[in-house]
Amino acid sequence: MFAATLALFTAIGLPTTASAQSVRLTVDAHDRSFAINGNSYTVARIQDESNTLTGEFAKTSRACPPFCITPMSATRDVETIGELEVMDFLETMAAKNEGHLIDTRLPGWFEQGTIPGAVNVPFTTLEDSNPFRDDIVAALGGLKQGDTWDFSAARHLVLFCNGPWCLQAPMAVRALRKVGYPAEKIKYYRGGMQVWHSLGLSTVKP
Repeated sequence: MFAATLALFTAIGLPTTASAQSVRLTVDAHDRSFAINGNSYTVARIQDESNTLTGEFAKTSRACPPFCITPMSATRDVETIGELEVMDFLETMAAKNEGHLIDTRLPGWFEQGTIPGAVNVPFTTLEDSNPFRDDIVAALGGLKQGDTWDFSAARHLVLFCNGPWCLQAPMAVRALRKVGYPAEKIKYYRGGMQVWHSLGLSTVKP
């Protein structure tokens, strides 16, 4: 197996020294770097191969309800994406100020650590009952005209929460769709912080 791996690295032109044994994102990428609003970020994986999860994200079982396994799709018209697509989004849409990676968790969770480049828009703030909901939708690029919205200049969004056992991002996706936010401008990262941590990916404290 090891010899086959070395042969593969040689065939595609990657180094076969000890550095090639590092915990990479993909075969051809050690890390991903981007800048958002003048802040520089790098996403990489923890290099300690004996590292294990601790705390909340080490749990395998939570009471259901409320922590039930969520469907793969938040709604039938919003695409679900994975970690590499989140990084692609950060390097392109977010870096060009054309989109936002939205952490939909409550501030207490967000402050414990989030995905680099994410901004906190708690799912509760997108509910009909929030008197400032329209202000938040407007900050995302929506333009209210009477009782209707114009989303032609709206930002592209990727929404996530704590992972496959968390309802907050799906609720936020549905709230945005209810107000008319275009499905093609929303993506759902179902893996969330649970899977992000399980892959040893970089996090930041805001």
